[in-house]
Amino acid sequence: MAEQHPTGQRQARLSSALNRIAALRAARARPATGFVSQPEPRTIGSYARGKQLIAGNFLLAGFLIEGPGLSVWDLPMPDPGFEEALHGCGWLDDLAAVGDRAARDRAQGWVFDWIERFGTGRGPGWTPDLTGRRLIRWINHAILLLNGQDRGRADGFFRSLGQQTIYLSRRWKSASPGLPRFEALTGLIYAGLALTGMERFAGPAAQALAAECAAQIDAEGGIPTRNPEDLLDVFTLLIWAAAALGAGGRTPAAAHLEAIERIAPTLRALRHSDGGLARFHGGGRGLEGRLDQALAASGVRAGQPETLAMGFARLHGGRSSVIVDAAAPPRGTASANAHASTLAFELTSGRRPLVVNCGSGAMFGRDWHRAGRATASHSTLAIEGFSSSRLGPERMLGRSPRAYFDETPTEVWARPEGDPAHHMMFGHNGYVPTHGMTHVRTLELSPDGRSLRGEDTLGAMTGPDRKRFDTIFEREGLRGIPFQIRFHLHPEADATLDMGGAAVSVALKSGEIWVFRHDGIADLALEPSVYLEKGRLRPRASLQIVLSARVLDYACQIGWTFAKAQDTPAAIRDTRSNGPDSDI
Repeated sequence: MAEQHPTGQRQARLSSALNRIAALRAARARPATGFVSQPEPRTIGSYARGKQLIAGNFLLAGFLIEGPGLSVWDLPMPDPGFEEALHGCGWLDDLAAVGDRAARDRAQGWVFDWIERFGTGRGPGWTPDLTGRRLIRWINHAILLLNGQDRGRADGFFRSLGQQTIYLSRRWKSASPGLPRFEALTGLIYAGLALTGMERFAGPAAQALAAECAAQIDAEGGIPTRNPEDLLDVFTLLIWAAAALGAGGRTPAAAHLEAIERIAPTLRALRHSDGGLARFHGGGRGLEGRLDQALAASGVRAGQPETLAMGFARLHGGRSSVIVDAAAPPRGTASANAHASTLAFELTSGRRPLVVNCGSGAMFGRDWHRAGRATASHSTLAIEGFSSSRLGPERMLGRSPRAYFDETPTEVWARPEGDPAHHMMFGHNGYVPTHGMTHVRTLELSPDGRSLRGEDTLGAMTGPDRKRFDTIFEREGLRGIPFQIRFHLHPEADATLDMGGAAVSVALKSGEIWVFRHDGIADLALEPSVYLEKGRLRPRASLQIVLSARVLDYACQIGWTFAKAQDTPAAIRDTRSNGPDSDI
């Protein structure tokens, strides 16, 4: 782990001091006294998580703290991410999903306890993104929070909302560009439209949000982090803000509406056949149903883009989908959660993920975060001991960006081989600096979605590349350059070696059987893997198919296939949901 750059440390201290000063000033400001109008609640919670919160089990940021009868603010704080999740008040969505008296009592007790302890501008919750997130939840669930409260407590609630709004109006610019700033501005719009005396903030916040749309969302509907789940979060915030502005009799700016229109087709391209998002660059699959709800609420009917979507290619046929990372990872400050996943793919059949990437380990601590970013944690080719990109250190929650020293492929390309919906060729030069080697991958999904044929080539393409290869080859004692092609399997996929170790059979919960075969050039093994996902207490055990070989000349080419067994029906009725991704 690299040390934080001194300039970054000074910026962090300055920003923290300015946040504290603004919070203290806001605490003395003239408060709001009630609602002008209240936006319709749109945030979605989990009934199961809500019941666990009522029981005193707090699962946040990958940590489970048991505290029956305790206020959330009396819990031990195992990590800054846990504390930030508390102060963002996203747990209100889960309590609202339960909605009974016990849930209401917890919600009211914890929110009014926050006002008493931190409402004067103290505590770690006074950052622009957390304040925006908190304002949205408090306003969304105001009926739940104010039910049965006396006039004095209601006045205190509105006073705190007004103080947080004033603070946010002064400090939203200090939120990091991207999702944190979108959260801050959406919260400011919500509060400005909903609260008496705060109307003056709504117009400037709407203009600032439109400017962020123009600056942060590119012409193809992508964002700098290339994180699909981040893109869904931004998309959702923009829809909420547009709906709130419309309900308040205001027309969202053209740049705001155009951003929604650009993002929707991109998200459709990043959606697997089971409705979940592709898991790349720190993003997960997203809450079940949330993507469909957001796309429906957007009103955008445009289909998927014909070219790459935020640097990803999508193949589809029958009930199967394949999504491939066909661009270099983000660089600079956008690379804090980037993964060395170039040319990795995921394969989903109907409602069942088959081939996946391990995912982000950020919720399980620094070591898992680092491991999840490596090429070996993705379904692609990796030279043994190396990743296709050398990425800068992760930015931990609540801290300023560090110095970044990213080294990513300078050339990544994708071109159709016939129908781009079924057959494409990809390549990147990420291993040229280290070994003089270029990785080329061809993927062909049959029109009926019953087979995926792949071919991976690792080769030295130019004279200088061959000189570099010769140097490494001699250094390795003429033993060749070892590499592996990995296919990480979803933990619910049951895999066994078959045909005397020459193939792997993979059974899905739907009843489908997929068989993996290869051309015999590499050694085949079935090895342990992990599946890293939010909402879990620990990584889930899974398996990976590994093809191992060595480059002994200037190129090595390996062919492989995933195909449904012949006795698998063409259509399987598979309606059982995977359910919430939680251990508790």
